[in-house]
Amino acid sequence: MNTNTAPHTCDFPIHDTVNAWVAHGRFTVPPTASGPLDGLRFAVKDIFDVAGYPTGAGNPHWLASNPLPVRSSPLVDTLLAAGATLVGKVLTDEIAYSINGDNVHYGTPLNVRAPGRVPGGSSSGSAAAVAAGLCDFALASDTGGSTRVPASYCGLWGLRTTHGVLPCTGMVPLHPSFDTATWLAHDARTFARVAAVLLPPSSHRFRRVLHPEAVCALADPAFAAPLAQVLAAATRVLDAAAEPVSLTRDGETLDDWRQAYATAGGHEAWQTHGAWITEHQPVFSPAIGGRWTSAAGIGAEAARAAWDRVHGIRAHVRGLLGNDAIAVIPSSAGVAPMLDASGAAVDALRMRTLQITCIAGIAGLCQVSIPLSCADGLPLGISLVGPAGSDAELVKLALHVAAAL
Repeated sequence: MNTNTAPHTCDFPIHDTVNAWVAHGRFTVPPTASGPLDGLRFAVKDIFDVAGYPTGAGNPHWLASNPLPVRSSPLVDTLLAAGATLVGKVLTDEIAYSINGDNVHYGTPLNVRAPGRVPGGSSSGSAAAVAAGLCDFALASDTGGSTRVPASYCGLWGLRTTHGVLPCTGMVPLHPSFDTATWLAHDARTFARVAAVLLPPSSHRFRRVLHPEAVCALADPAFAAPLAQVLAAATRVLDAAAEPVSLTRDGETLDDWRQAYATAGGHEAWQTHGAWITEHQPVFSPAIGGRWTSAAGIGAEAARAAWDRVHGIRAHVRGLLGNDAIAVIPSSAGVAPMLDASGAAVDALRMRTLQITCIAGIAGLCQVSIPLSCADGLPLGISLVGPAGSDAELVKLALHVAAAL
């Protein structure tokens, strides 16, 4: 572990009962100016660089083999300049290659909104810290669902940004063609304040509401009533009838889309990190290690075929939304699994969830997860998906829809 001393004050205990903070990451960086985020505290997922502090990416081998950052992520600098106070770094699933939220090296952050259940990943610490009130919001990332899933599991506001809208420099990549920088917030007002600072303005005006019935059918029955409520609220706010649509093209299934995403992304992940894995032989959890083994075995021809399909899906989905439509879908396929759920059950839920989350991932679209709950009180998220670049307006619409529920 890198033991370099950081040039900031360390005034918090290293551990707390939520287990969200990384061992090297409880510290305070004061704002560099006063601004619209005055009084807010934020944490950063341990894939974002903070100058003077190590970036661990959820794996001790990564922590030990990478130098101390000399520059922070530009998003960290922007938030500090807007008046927010950085209160530390939080756990992530290893190299962000999971959506469950556990970490074989550092443990599982506590999901205070659903005790006894996982927080979701890979932005597990970000979600756990925000849900527990340890900070007001937290930087996160979303590649295959790493913000949308923990937002759903922990009852938080979360946004997958349009691919490329926010800079991913100073952030450990996974699948660069799908990676996005994001954040989670515990309430709508905080979520909106951060959006106003980070997101560029958008000129989109939404006029249509799409209802992808096959996508919604992938979620557990507990999602049916909240989905119906959000769909009805969205149609009232936009004064537009819901349009049932079938997202997939002839002969394709959503699982075909998931497989195309997994193959293209896995090949890109190995091109990004394969040399490091080969050199350092890091220890991964069995599930994440299996993904890296699979990624290493994806050949160039299979990757080309997957990318061809990805490009076709992206054009198709963007064409359906145009510049004026939103789609209402579940943020995940189920509520947060129990901590002791079997590997088979977790993997089955993961496969269904990725069929949902890969849609915005492949198409590079923005998606806001609105926090709700099911009949037994467990948190879940219902999402609005918007056209590329509509992030700022989609956030505003999501706030209006939530207020109309």
